[in-house]
Amino acid sequence: MRICGVLAAAVIALCIGGCDSATPAPKSDAELHLTEQQSRGRRLFNQSCAQCHRAYSDENLNGPPLQGVFKKPALPSGIPANDERVRETIELGRAKMPGFRNLFTDDQVNDLIAYLHTL
Repeated sequence: MRICGVLAAAVIALCIGGCDSATPAPKSDAELHLTEQQSRGRRLFNQSCAQCHRAYSDENLNGPPLQGVFKKPALPSGIPANDERVRETIELGRAKMPGFRNLFTDDQVNDLIAYLHTL
């Protein structure tokens, strides 16, 4: 009987451990080979954008996912996926997204765009 209890506990521990590995921990900036500028952009993204946009998933949140945003010919709105249009969207907003012109400096927007290029 005691052996069955130990085996059951071991099976439960393996199942729980297996479930945890299904959701990998976020990679560090070093693991992603980010430059200092891209790292600053990632921190800004996590502070200001991650509540509405996914970075490493194609799952929708409150806004469209941004995985591969610069690898596509157009943004979800249909405008070209280039630095100029992304900068405009960040600064002025679009549809339900507010603009961040009064919150982010030009350097911060540059950092954020550099990070978005890594997705």
